Amino acid sequence: MFNKTNLIVLLLPFLILTSCLHKQNNENIPDRKWWKEAVVYQIYPRSFKDSDGDGIGDIKGIISKLDYVKSLGVDVVWLNPIFASPNDDNGYDISDYRAIMKEFGTMADFDIMLKEMHDRGIKLVLDLVVNHSSDEHEWFKQARSSRNNPYRNYYHWWPAEKGIPAERFSYFDVNNSAWKFDSLTKSYYLHYFSVKQPDLNWENPKLREEIFNMMKFWFDKGIDGFRMDVIPYISKDTTFPALPAKYNGDFLSYYAHGPHLHEYLQAMNKEVLSKYDIMTVAEGAGVTSETALDFIGTERKELNMLYHFEGMGLGTLPGFKTPDPKGYSLIDFKNVYSKWDSTLAQKGWGTIFLGNHDNPRMVTRWANDSNEYRELSSKMLTTFLLTMRATPYYYFGDELGMTNIKFNNIEDYRDIETHNMYQNVMNKRGDLRQFIENQKMLARDNGRTPFQWDNSPNAGFTDGTPWIKVNPNYTSINVAAQEKDSNSVLNYFKKLIRIRKKELTLIYGKYTLLENANPNIYSYLRELNGKKILILLNFKAQMSSVSLNNIKMDNAKLIICNYIKIPDKLTVLRPYEARIYNISTSNN
Repeated sequence: MFNKTNLIVLLLPFLILTSCLHKQNNENIPDRKWWKEAVVYQIYPRSFKDSDGDGIGDIKGIISKLDYVKSLGVDVVWLNPIFASPNDDNGYDISDYRAIMKEFGTMADFDIMLKEMHDRGIKLVLDLVVNHSSDEHEWFKQARSSRNNPYRNYYHWWPAEKGIPAERFSYFDVNNSAWKFDSLTKSYYLHYFSVKQPDLNWENPKLREEIFNMMKFWFDKGIDGFRMDVIPYISKDTTFPALPAKYNGDFLSYYAHGPHLHEYLQAMNKEVLSKYDIMTVAEGAGVTSETALDFIGTERKELNMLYHFEGMGLGTLPGFKTPDPKGYSLIDFKNVYSKWDSTLAQKGWGTIFLGNHDNPRMVTRWANDSNEYRELSSKMLTTFLLTMRATPYYYFGDELGMTNIKFNNIEDYRDIETHNMYQNVMNKRGDLRQFIENQKMLARDNGRTPFQWDNSPNAGFTDGTPWIKVNPNYTSINVAAQEKDSNSVLNYFKKLIRIRKKELTLIYGKYTLLENANPNIYSYLRELNGKKILILLNFKAQMSSVSLNNIKMDNAKLIICNYIKIPDKLTVLRPYEARIYNISTSNN
């Protein structure tokens, strides 16, 4: 009689062989980590889904759409700050690190969301904003009440009797000054960002203890990691000297070289991070390829990953977010990402992204958002992000090919950065018309418009009035339409994630840049344990040739292409075409 025991006996040799092969493959890929193999999906909560009609996205809205998130195939959700905040900088000014922003819901809502994510196999990463707090945080309220208050040393102060402190640059101040005079205690306080975002004093061990305990609070709740906002800026030289000449006016690099920075990060790792199976990623403001391994080198025992800003600066001119009319050079683009891959080839681990809450929409910034080429070029950029050796960070809405909204009037913008810089230009009698034109390309609000669910009013985001206008193109660019279209940007994204998960070569494989001087084509190889995968990307709106003279294509098998029609010519790519080939000796 055939039973389960007989079945197991019959299958045992196969199971043993499969296990051995799996073990062998694992052994051939050293230091595998779940966060290296993950695709991170960033959600801007304010703009994802509103559940109560107040025009602001919230936690219950996120919960209602978790099946959609699961359908994407992503592994991790990174949420922008959801903590209590007066919203001077949309949540990056935190007034209570252990409470949920009222507009977003309650702690009970958060607990449900976390459980629902974990039930679907989705991990959750929160934003850690500890370079600064809100000026409405109880710590700062106490600190500014008296020079003798116990919380005074939680922030950086400069007494007026010592004169005017040395210049420090602020990103969000109308005059770019990082010192704000406080009349109550006749002192200046430091704020690298808004005047409502005073910098925390990490040189105070009590402050560090507060932060470490707060991190444990969230890890003990079950979150899976932190994205650390401007974490390289936490350490300051508290004598506040004039900017050293070697920085040549570059405050941002200076900020990332505080005297005790790595001491504090190593303490964070020892006291908190090392005790949990989590992922950490630094917003690497001011970090270069020469200093990156100080943060993420395995032996450093600090953080897992960081994302750099070098690529984001391409195609811009000096001044506040001023686009270069000529655009960016693909050769420069290739050099940046190839350099960073080389930096992390032997140790450390990289990230890759082309859009987030601080940047415009990916397809507008790096490709072509015209009706003719938006879908093709969006798919091409997705191909780049999901085939590089790094953890991809993918911004919500980019899987639909959402575009910049390109406001014509300052009144439509909501971002403190845009409004304060507009005032700065006005004060200097600058060209306000040109400023608005520049913002159509680079303003942060371009990436913050509501998610486009369907073609109903407000794109299905809210039944109320959205906190910021919905992009009018939602009637044609939305989830409902793309889910039905097998050739949509959305379904291409899902398909490519499945390919990445199947092909570990695309995660861990060696990266080799091909044709570095080709101004139109970005081509590269990924190789692992005898497997070779070729990626061909045309970044231009024209037919472009690629040289494959040194690549053996005899056994080439096309894995995916962003055009419906199979390519006619191997060495000619159509506008914004993306192709992935398996070129291994055997494609079985």
